[in-house]
Amino acid sequence: MSKGKLHPDWILRRCCGSIAACLLTLAVLVGFIVLVIYLAIHPSKPSFYLQDVQLRSIDFSDPALSLNLQVTIASRNPNDRVGIYYKTLHVFTTYRDEPITVPVALPAIYQGHKDVSVWSPVMSGESVPVGQYVADAMKQDIGAGYVLLHVQVDGRVKWKVGSWVSGSYHLFVNCPALLAASGNNVGGAFAVSATAGAGAGHNASVSLKFAQAADCTVEV
Repeated sequence: MSKGKLHPDWILRRCCGSIAACLLTLAVLVGFIVLVIYLAIHPSKPSFYLQDVQLRSIDFSDPALSLNLQVTIASRNPNDRVGIYYKTLHVFTTYRDEPITVPVALPAIYQGHKDVSVWSPVMSGESVPVGQYVADAMKQDIGAGYVLLHVQVDGRVKWKVGSWVSGSYHLFVNCPALLAASGNNVGGAFAVSATAGAGAGHNASVSLKFAQAADCTVEV
């Protein structure tokens, strides 16, 4: 090889090294920009509040359970620069970790900065099969003048910043709903009637009301 003449292999290695260095620099730059944007917006998860529960009926037909209730649940977006898309939301009620109503779909909505949204779905469960201990426990609770239910929301959310929309994230909300007999010394003003089996072919009327508005735990 004559003096000063570059070997083709050396040139190829030099070009590949330069390309690799450029790609690495670009990847680091993109990662830094994404980190800066995330730290700048850092979306906070929405807040949920259970405002009202109207229990219309409870009927025990061992070992099944039937009930009908309407809830009012509110959500607030705490972010200044991030909007929230609520997708495929379903709400249902549980007692002692067992579902006692059929999941109800909530309307998909967009929630702007600092906005509040309210849903009032009616939930029912017709002859829902539950364990015997669950039915017995609920009868005992109602007889004692109170029952603790949990209203839960399961779905997907997306974040929106400007025209950019994120991928989908799982949302799970759990709201405690304490219903108490009207004679108990509790707050609230939503008295309703619930019917619980009291012997063969007989029903006992029990007046229950929503005790107080409750904060919900939210997982995203």
